[in-house]
Amino acid sequence: MKQSVKSVVIVGVGGQGTLLASRVLGSAMMNRGYDVKMSEVHGMSQRGGSVVTYVRYGDRVFSPVIEHGEADIILAFELLEAGRYLPWLKKGGMIIANTQQIDPMPVITGAAAYPEHLERQIAEKGARLLAFDALKPAQQAGSVKAVNVVLLGAMAKQLEISKEALLETIRATVPPKFVQMNETAFLSGYNA
Repeated sequence: MKQSVKSVVIVGVGGQGTLLASRVLGSAMMNRGYDVKMSEVHGMSQRGGSVVTYVRYGDRVFSPVIEHGEADIILAFELLEAGRYLPWLKKGGMIIANTQQIDPMPVITGAAAYPEHLERQIAEKGARLLAFDALKPAQQAGSVKAVNVVLLGAMAKQLEISKEALLETIRATVPPKFVQMNETAFLSGYNA
């Protein structure tokens, strides 16, 4: 049975595959009969800046925009991005985050320091947090660029559709030569 509306915020840094992850999630939900709305904010993605996508699905969705305190899940490809988008998470919501650290430009230039103890700070705000190194299983699957699919796999257990439905959508979305790598990455995240 479908629920009214579920909201997922997918955040990362330019080049990490946030747009592919949102496309796979949105397509998988549409293929299972959900009404889906998506929105993308690219920021300075070409220069390693923040990229965020909103995916909302349910019986009937009127807007793709997710306001502060409305996200059921935040899927974060980098821990600082998880902290940055924490205000969007609803009470009792879940953050699934890659613990990989990618220094933003202010840190690279020495104008700021990368925040310490981010996992603890996120947990102290009351968020349910699943944080793990998604880079290692992505590398083992065949590419550092598969971090997005590892994280999708980890999120799959929180969704209303089966892992097979997501795998089917991955097969239909990625180029054939990358299907096996992405399946391996997805399953490693699912089993994390």
